[in-house]
Amino acid sequence: MKTKLLLVIFCIFVRVAVDGQITKGIDLLKQELEKSKPDTNRVLILDYISFNYLSVTPDSAKYYSEEALALAEKLNYLRGQSRIYNTRGKLERNLGNLPKALYSVYKGMQIAEENNYLLEKAFCMSSLGEIYGDLNDYQKAKYFFYSVEKLLDSKQINDDELSFNLYLNKSWVYRRSNLMDTVFINLKKAEAMLPKITLPGDSNYYYVEYGNAQFRIGNHELGIESMHKSIDISEKNNLPRRSSWSYCSLADFFKRLNQPDSAIFYAKKAIAVAQTIDYKTGILRAANILANVYDSIDPIKAIVYFKLAKEVNDAIYGNEKFLELQKAISAEQDRQRKLEADKIAYQNKIKLYSLLLGILILILTGFLLYRNNLQKHKANILLHEQKMEIQNTLTQLKSTQSQLIQSEKMASLGELTAGIAHEIQNPLNFVNNFSEVSKEMLEELKAERLKPNAERNEQTQDEIINDLIANEEKINHHGKRADNIVKGMLQHSSTSTGKKEPANINALCDEYLRLAYHGLRAKNKDFNADLKTDFDGTIGNINIIPQDIGRVLLNLYNNAFYAASLPSPEKIGIDAGGFKDPDYVHKPAVWVSTKNLGAQVEIKVRDNGPGIPQKILDKIFQPFFTTKPTGQGTGLGLSLSYDIVKAHGGELKVETKEDEGSTFIIQIPIIND
Repeated sequence: MKTKLLLVIFCIFVRVAVDGQITKGIDLLKQELEKSKPDTNRVLILDYISFNYLSVTPDSAKYYSEEALALAEKLNYLRGQSRIYNTRGKLERNLGNLPKALYSVYKGMQIAEENNYLLEKAFCMSSLGEIYGDLNDYQKAKYFFYSVEKLLDSKQINDDELSFNLYLNKSWVYRRSNLMDTVFINLKKAEAMLPKITLPGDSNYYYVEYGNAQFRIGNHELGIESMHKSIDISEKNNLPRRSSWSYCSLADFFKRLNQPDSAIFYAKKAIAVAQTIDYKTGILRAANILANVYDSIDPIKAIVYFKLAKEVNDAIYGNEKFLELQKAISAEQDRQRKLEADKIAYQNKIKLYSLLLGILILILTGFLLYRNNLQKHKANILLHEQKMEIQNTLTQLKSTQSQLIQSEKMASLGELTAGIAHEIQNPLNFVNNFSEVSKEMLEELKAERLKPNAERNEQTQDEIINDLIANEEKINHHGKRADNIVKGMLQHSSTSTGKKEPANINALCDEYLRLAYHGLRAKNKDFNADLKTDFDGTIGNINIIPQDIGRVLLNLYNNAFYAASLPSPEKIGIDAGGFKDPDYVHKPAVWVSTKNLGAQVEIKVRDNGPGIPQKILDKIFQPFFTTKPTGQGTGLGLSLSYDIVKAHGGELKVETKEDEGSTFIIQIPIIND
């Protein structure tokens, strides 16, 4: 009966897909709903109506979803409940409420897992991949998409719409990771399935992804043409969420092509459409584009859209939402741990029961019962001893971890010491030199004052006094400079208060670059490197925790100098037969730049070292992972830096190419409290 109903639903949408009228399809489903009884078939119809309202009218989607869930719970229809929770998760994602989206989809997946509903489980995993993609956690997004692909490849499930969206989701994630070869492989697979796809929203998704990919590789006209196709589909089918996203993409294209009028036109259309359905992600994206475009044209309008972007960003990713996300993720992790524990407990029970059964079959004597009790007693003692041993080991590991973290912080202080010694020597030399000169000038003034009044030269005395005043000002200036250097060292070595304060990010980057370089030079006199800086003077002061960001910069600089000192075999021309170019000399170089991105400050640290191999790229931010020789690194520098930047609401990422070097990018929001 359920299979027949799904066939009816499919036929209804095939009939209206040719005309592209989603709303007509919904009306036909409502006619089926009026004829249905309060059974599981009605649940599926309600859920399908809710699903198709997602991109049209969120309020209607919510209404039919709640009605479907109430009936499914009343009937104890678990498969239907799993589908409904997944639909509700998609609705919350569209509304920008990512914590609720995670809660709903995880609830749907839990029901599917407990009852082995593989198709429903695949739908939920696909939705989870999309949500984690929105959170820029591409590693988890890829994990869920590959889990769906594994189920499809095993032939345990078969669904064309699911497969089609999987290829597009993978294309989306890999485009964000700038792996364009993989992007086009998945787009080609999706294109082959396009004739089978009947839902307009899915075909719209294809043209959006195809347009973004073509524009990314420089095919601008093809990218814009594809985006117009997606707009035609979404407008023809009354899909405002899809329309808003396509308009945003076009606005972004024209912004990159330096065509502000077109960028503003499409961004405003995107906001107007998104606001009709409270599509926060679309509003945020369009507002950011308008703020950036107006920044150089009309600063007042730029401020308006910056404020709008900030309000929407706080609504989606603010502290409250962040805490809710952490709770949702933590709850799912606890559930997974409990499932694993229950699985182990179940296996242990099976083993124990099998053992008891075997013993009862072999020997039915009192001696065996006694022996069995004795074995249980020994097992309990062993378990207790193992538990105590594990607890002791865990305590030792936590202690060791704390020591290693403190060691990393003290190591960074040690790296600063030599640089600070070099930096502080300069102002001290100035203080000493000007003091000696002042002393000589005072003696000269004293000698002049001892002359008879008729022989005194008043002009000479005035010149000496003015020179003394100038010298005292210079002594005071360089004394304050030395004082600031010492205060900076004390701030770095002290425990962070966790309070943000206004700081000049350009000065901070420059100061720690010099300290890191001189510190390395103090340890290795033979080391030299070209230091190149490009600081954006429009940034000004931003609210950060200076000593924490200083630690991040110091870690990145030290890694950059270390990498720059290690040229790859390709650079120095080594092959299996020896040197191809013995005259080539590798010159280490480090580039540091800052840039005002409007809502964010971007800091880039680039080196000309051998780059990071792709096989370890996903591990570099993991605690205790290091490529340095034993004893030269704890493997905590990048991990701590990643946590510090995240705590500032920012992002730390890396771009690398083997044999050409690496670039670490820090992006910190500009939020003036």
